[in-house]
Amino acid sequence: MHLYIVTGSSRGLGAALARQLSQPGNVVIGIARGADPTLQAEQWALDLADPLPAAERLQAWLRASKGWDSATLVNNAALLSEPGPLAASDLAGLSAALRVGLEAPVLLSRVFLAETAGVPRRRLLNISSGLGRRAMAGSAAYCAVKAGLDHLSRALALEAPDVGVVSLAPGVIDTDMQVQLRGADPARFPEQARFQGLRDGGQLQTAEATAATVLRYLARPDFGRDVIADVRDI
Repeated sequence: MHLYIVTGSSRGLGAALARQLSQPGNVVIGIARGADPTLQAEQWALDLADPLPAAERLQAWLRASKGWDSATLVNNAALLSEPGPLAASDLAGLSAALRVGLEAPVLLSRVFLAETAGVPRRRLLNISSGLGRRAMAGSAAYCAVKAGLDHLSRALALEAPDVGVVSLAPGVIDTDMQVQLRGADPARFPEQARFQGLRDGGQLQTAEATAATVLRYLARPDFGRDVIADVRDI
């Protein structure tokens, strides 16, 4: 049996990943604030803005569940604080975005690596972004979170060379986050027109198509060879 743990599984890319992974022989656990009623997987309703209870629940569950042929953690969940200058951003919104996007992956990765020791094949996939590699005004916290995921992945690849670790930028996907960016105030977010142009130009990928590409990459025998990757280059 193959275990897959996917965060942010109730919508967007996370929902598409969990849906496509829900096949015979796989056990899929989705972690998100809400549930997707169409998803045939075990779903844990947890808010990753308070990540410690999620990590503790995963720890207890993994300690009680053994005998996996492979185990995979996909840190996909992200939260975009309101686009705009950092100095004018809401403190609570910033805190939640940092906890969901970086603290939760660190805690969940720690539990995953410790509690799956001995599983024949282990993979850890962090869903990053091109904005972790190219800064953008009006989204400092999101850029910082994604850059943090990249560097976390580099460190974990050194610490756990027997685990395939990749931080993958999935390209530009038509999700609620894109709606938020397109709907931002241009006076606060100077890149608003560019994101509107991506949609107008038909350059957005569907979550389902992106998930299929990501899962093909995840299944590659050389997964983990390149710790920092971009779906547009594979």
